[in-house]
Amino acid sequence: MPRIYFYYPNKTTAVSVTGQECQLNCAHCGGRYLKHMKTLAEVASAPGPQPASLLISGGCTTEGKVPLAAHIAQISALKQNMRYNLHVGLLDNQDISGIAKIADVVSFDFVGSDDTIREVFGLNRSVQDYSVCYQKLSQNCIVIPHICIGLDGGQIKGEYRAIRELKALGAPAITFIVFTPTRGTKFADCQPPAIEAVLEVLVEAREEFPDTPLSLGCMRPGGSYRRQIDKLAVQAGINGIVNPAAEAVKLACELGLVSERREECCAL
Repeated sequence: MPRIYFYYPNKTTAVSVTGQECQLNCAHCGGRYLKHMKTLAEVASAPGPQPASLLISGGCTTEGKVPLAAHIAQISALKQNMRYNLHVGLLDNQDISGIAKIADVVSFDFVGSDDTIREVFGLNRSVQDYSVCYQKLSQNCIVIPHICIGLDGGQIKGEYRAIRELKALGAPAITFIVFTPTRGTKFADCQPPAIEAVLEVLVEAREEFPDTPLSLGCMRPGGSYRRQIDKLAVQAGINGIVNPAAEAVKLACELGLVSERREECCAL
C-alpha cells in the first residue's frame, strides 16, 4: 500500500559550527535561523543521553561554504553512535574528502537561478557551480538536494531549472522547503510564494521523479498557509512531511495511505 512518512525530528539536534555568525547575511535568513541552534561545545557537554542524530550546519563564509572542515576533528570526536546530516554549502575538493569520512548524509541547497544566487546570497557564482559541487559531493557521499520554493523573495525563478538539472544529475531523494518571510531579514516584508505556485512545483517534481522520495521539509510558513500546503502535498504524492499539519495527517488516512512516524531529520 502507498506509504507516507511524517517526521517529528525531536531526536535530531541542530548544531551551528559558527554559532550565530554568518559572513553572507543572506536576504532570506540574515543569520536568524542560527540563533536556535546549539554549538558543538553545548552538545558535547550536555547532560543525559545523546540525541540520535545531529544536523550540523552553520553560517557561510564569503565563498558560500559552511566551514565544517575547520571543525572536522571536533565533529569526528563527538560522533560516537550518532548519525550526522551535514549541511555544507559550496565546498572545494579538499573539504569534500574530509566530510565524506564522517557524514551519514549531506544536505545541499540546490539553486536553479544565477540571479537568485547573486540577489539572495550575494555570491558571484552560477547554477553551474552548484551542479559541479553537487556532482563531486555525490561521488563521495549520499547527498539529498534541497530546493527552496520561492527563495528569491517569494518569486518562482529557478525552481523548474533546479528540477531539470537534478533530473539529469540524479538524486536519491529531494527535499522541498518554502520561502518564509522572517523578521529582521532583507526579505522580511516579502510574501511567501502563492500556494498554487508551490503546488505546481511539487507536481512537476513528482512527474519528473516518479520513483524518487520527495519530502516537504521543516522550513515553510505556518498557520493556514501550512495547513493548505501540507494537504496539497499529500494529494500531490509527496512521500514525507516534517511536522505536518493535523489536517494533512487526517487526509492521508482518508486517502488510505499507510503513515509512518519518524523522529529524526527527514534527510536521515
